[in-house]
Amino acid sequence: MPDDSGGSPYPSEAWVAARRSEFRDVLMSFDPARPILILGHHDADGLSSAAILSRALERSGRRTEVRVLGRGENAWSPEMAAELRARGMGGLLVADLGTRAEPPLPGMPTVLLDHHVPTGVPESALSISGHGLHPTPTTSLLAWWCAGAVDEVDDLLWLAALGIIGDMEEASGFPELAAARERWGITALRNAVSLLNAPRRSSTGDASPALAVLLKANGPKAVLSGEFPETASLQAAKAEVQEALAEGRRVAPRIRGEVALILLHSACQIHPLIAQQWKGRLKDKVVIAANTGYRAGRVHFAARSGKGTDLIEFLRRHRPEGADPVNYGNGHAQASGGALLPMAWNRFMAGLGYGDDTQVEA
Repeated sequence: MPDDSGGSPYPSEAWVAARRSEFRDVLMSFDPARPILILGHHDADGLSSAAILSRALERSGRRTEVRVLGRGENAWSPEMAAELRARGMGGLLVADLGTRAEPPLPGMPTVLLDHHVPTGVPESALSISGHGLHPTPTTSLLAWWCAGAVDEVDDLLWLAALGIIGDMEEASGFPELAAARERWGITALRNAVSLLNAPRRSSTGDASPALAVLLKANGPKAVLSGEFPETASLQAAKAEVQEALAEGRRVAPRIRGEVALILLHSACQIHPLIAQQWKGRLKDKVVIAANTGYRAGRVHFAARSGKGTDLIEFLRRHRPEGADPVNYGNGHAQASGGALLPMAWNRFMAGLGYGDDTQVEA
């Protein structure tokens, strides 16, 4: 979507109003007799986006179902298309899962909300993107703006703040985050993000307890309080991830040229956290944290850079034969990664100048 925010470094009121109008118009084409399906990512931003959309639509009298994608799932896979075809939905909302040239289910009225670098813009669906705006609105903030087209959502601003903190950290400059900090407290918001991100990073990868809490809590303190039974599951997941993270922090990087590689083997999704931590210590390197234990038959990796390297372009230049474009080199210019089959991973490592000690058996 072009930036029609009037040249402002932040989306103007007219930009937000236009997106709300577009969102409302597509909702009018959804079958009111069937539930709206919301597909969401399993991190704090995706979960918060799904919760905002579901809660606002339910308030307006529309039925919703939420489907959070789990480990190894992709909204554009043939398996997901088959699942979507089997559902009796009246429309589809896709939150924080990327944007491609076709919607996940062609022919179904669809809205895609996202802030990552798009790999295409579908002509047969509405794409509401934060990409290209400065600062880049997270999907949860886009969802909060759009949800205002169907009902009052002022009390759901804390959910948008969770997504901003989870994806953009706190120095992002969003006035909505400043308002949420004043109303709900930054410590509670921070702690809630940490807790909500834990399940998808745990060995099970099951984010459903986090979603369940967000669909009923009235603020971050309620998420943390223990009044909901799911909070105990979140706390257990966080303890597991912290233990795995402590072990991962002891792994030393292997440096070749401009790349610093950290090889991990953990059932927990710690590779993005490890890459982020080393980014601050190795500011002149492209940091790649790879995890051979996260998912059988795949090497998952996270890439980060402290020197402003465009990681989408870096990974494009070093794309190995056999890399699946759906699962390689997407995301943000400063936060990308992927998942490779062993043979493709081995080619990737060889292309970056690494030896046999980084090769993985098929």
